[in-house]
Amino acid sequence: MSAQGITEPADYTDAFLRGVLDGTKSIAVVGASADPVKASFFVMKYLRDKGYTVIPVNPKMAGQTILGLPVYASLKDLPEPPDMVDVFRNSAAAGGVTDEAIAAGAKVVWMQLGVRNDEAAARAQSAGLTVVMDRCPKMEIQRLYGEIGRIGVNSNLLVTRRLAPTKSFKKLI
Repeated sequence: MSAQGITEPADYTDAFLRGVLDGTKSIAVVGASADPVKASFFVMKYLRDKGYTVIPVNPKMAGQTILGLPVYASLKDLPEPPDMVDVFRNSAAAGGVTDEAIAAGAKVVWMQLGVRNDEAAARAQSAGLTVVMDRCPKMEIQRLYGEIGRIGVNSNLLVTRRLAPTKSFKKLI
């Protein structure tokens, strides 16, 4: 923990992250994109496919749809508070998003890989929110629940040593 009581990203225990992910049902994705090569798009799609209710938030796309879901301009426009706000914005912008998440009644602010704002995290924690910084919920779900394969394919098997390729795999090489 830092001097402000902010948990350092490396200090998040697996039990803590599992608790956050298992206690979350709805996720507002701030910075959502309709571009399928953007991280926010495929993370949002993955989370939706895992059973979470995802809510795209992007002021430039408000009124449009992403993955068939209505896009909202801001968190204050949501019909009900999300459990989690997943921040796909830079560290400076994460402060304003965090303040909106507090005002919207979210329970968790999750800042994506490379996004860290200690002052915003302190404000969120003071308001009773849980904060995760510099992590990706998609990657954490895959890591925690054994969905990561050596080449990014879900093999339903997580191993710590390299396996010999199967015959069908050799045909692909």
